[in-house]
Amino acid sequence: MTASDTGEPLAGAAAEEIQVKPQADHADKAKTLVQRIADLRAWLFLLALVLGFEAWARLEFGGTFILNPFNLQSIAIFAVAPLLLATGQTFVIISGGIDLSLGFIMGLAAVVAAHTINAVTPGLGMPMAVLIGFMVAILVAAIPGTINGLLVSRLRVPPFIGTLGMFGVARGVAFLLAGGTTVPVSNSFFATIGNGRIMNVPYIVIITALFVLVMHYLLSQTRFGQHNYAIGANAQAARRAGIDIKSHLLRLYILSACCAGMAGVLYAARFNAGAAQAGEPLLLDSVAAVVIGGASLFGGSGTIIGTVAGAFVIAVIQYGLVFVNVEPFWQFISVGVVIIISVLIDQAQRRFSGGRQDE
Repeated sequence: MTASDTGEPLAGAAAEEIQVKPQADHADKAKTLVQRIADLRAWLFLLALVLGFEAWARLEFGGTFILNPFNLQSIAIFAVAPLLLATGQTFVIISGGIDLSLGFIMGLAAVVAAHTINAVTPGLGMPMAVLIGFMVAILVAAIPGTINGLLVSRLRVPPFIGTLGMFGVARGVAFLLAGGTTVPVSNSFFATIGNGRIMNVPYIVIITALFVLVMHYLLSQTRFGQHNYAIGANAQAARRAGIDIKSHLLRLYILSACCAGMAGVLYAARFNAGAAQAGEPLLLDSVAAVVIGGASLFGGSGTIIGTVAGAFVIAVIQYGLVFVNVEPFWQFISVGVVIIISVLIDQAQRRFSGGRQDE
């Protein structure tokens, strides 16, 4: 017979356990709620921005911001290039690295696509020339990606340093190929891909959506994606589990560069010209979209869906400020503030959940 059976009060550890348990349950629920809010921060940012610009538009102009089809198309187009760069960057950041070369790999691919299409259009016709130009641009983009992967995986160069060096190399090669100027494309089929629409939806938005879905499947449903999370969470444990980290990192940086190559080709299609500096201002946006989307700079966490939300946060800020007639320089301040808030939330989330912190 226990003390509870006889009606006598419980003492010692048993009484303390009874008193602590409800408090622990309450703390666990609060912890779960905070983590869910932190995980959804990109969507909350996006909702707040949309509602803010909508209210501003109705008060100042008597119109709508988000219910305007032209605005929706413009925001989607604004998001295409940063999202494609950020898709590759998501894989790299989840693995615990970073790729600073993506901006000029994108520019290099845009220039190569323009030159290739111009060279083969007379002999092969417009559609085939576009296909050849796309393939050559992606293959050329994969070259600096391969070098990045070899530097990081085989020579153990820190990703920040290795990809920063490739940033300069890709930049120089792109400007040399472009002759220091933009390279116009003489192919109407290519221009249609960049500016045409089906059911009022731009082709480049449809292409980007399909590409992002494939990358989402690769990250979330394949062994490659699971290995990527494992390496970012704990590289030593991943190695002991039998994961070939060197081969994985090589493939990872090639994949990241190919995403930048895709962005370069669609940029050239949209503007009907290739430009070496096409991706220069988008490097920060690619990192920002990943961080805003919930990925941790410590590695081991992040999703493509979150990156999509992060890219749209940036696109809404950029287009929304222009829409309400605010000086465009506020874009940099706004994106920077959102990045800082996202990093602080990530730090707090990790501290709250007992994750490791760098002192």
